[in-house]
Amino acid sequence: MVSSSAAAAGPAPPAPLTSARFWRGYWLTLRPYLFFVSGVSGLLGLALAPGLEWMAFGAAFLAFFFAYGLGQAVTDVFQTDTDALSSPYRPLVRGEIARGPVLLLSLGGLAACALVFALLDPLTLAPSVLAVLGLLTYAWFKRRWWAGPFWNSWIVALLPLIGYLCSGAGAGAALGSRPLQAAMLSVFFSYAVFVLLGYLKDISADRVTGYRTLPVVAGWRLSVAVSALFALGGVMAGLWLLALLRVAAGGPGPLVALGVALWLAGVLLLVAAHLRMWRLRREQEAHRAIAPAVRAHLLLHLGLAAAARPELAIPALLLYVSFEAALAARPETTQI
Repeated sequence: MVSSSAAAAGPAPPAPLTSARFWRGYWLTLRPYLFFVSGVSGLLGLALAPGLEWMAFGAAFLAFFFAYGLGQAVTDVFQTDTDALSSPYRPLVRGEIARGPVLLLSLGGLAACALVFALLDPLTLAPSVLAVLGLLTYAWFKRRWWAGPFWNSWIVALLPLIGYLCSGAGAGAALGSRPLQAAMLSVFFSYAVFVLLGYLKDISADRVTGYRTLPVVAGWRLSVAVSALFALGGVMAGLWLLALLRVAAGGPGPLVALGVALWLAGVLLLVAAHLRMWRLRREQEAHRAIAPAVRAHLLLHLGLAAAARPELAIPALLLYVSFEAALAARPETTQI
């Protein structure tokens, strides 16, 4: 039986920054199973970058890898209203950790990632700053049905550009690189699929809290159809990049073939995600189609990175296996 003094005390205060409880909650907030999304998006730009040494390559990849989790924590700070209904397990909405320390710590982490990129080439500072500003304003755009997926996706689409610039190739080379343009479009459209299908699991919470996402405004079927158009855009961009790379013309044949196979597996998962979501009707089941969508994003861009730089084929395969292990360990199976 709870004592009257304990009841009067109310809920426990947020964990202090120096406590193990804070860091456990913060790690959960980062959603480490999604680190791979930014990791592979940046990896594609690094794979296309000319003359990038392996030490610089590795440092940049690590910064890309952690950037997604830090960005998720930033956006979560501004979305506790809808997350309290759709994701009540998260430490921020439970009050286990406070928004102020989470925001400052996450912005500091993103600044550290930007510093890594800037040390490789100062030109990366501009897109890095743009990406952080995009994260800080995302909650406002998510409330507009016409803006949410586009706003979120252009932020992630900057990652291949940053990766390419890390090589010191210069702004002119980046702006004139058709493979980079194709890579950015592929990331943009396939990530938009993940965002829009992800909104389908939060319709009830978004409706109550005033987030007028496309599923709230237009319904399930039309949202899936729009997402399918995004998927088509991603596939066409990937085909364009493969054509520019002329994958049949050079590189170790088996490794290039493995890259193309990974990309094709991503295409199949995009199709499967939309067919499954079309048949579903309940928000509680939406994760069954969202999971293939995020898998598709990873496989598409791991495959393209391996096609561009064949020595990445085996590491790409191992990276995907690591993602599956991390995804299986997530704390809430209906949340992705």
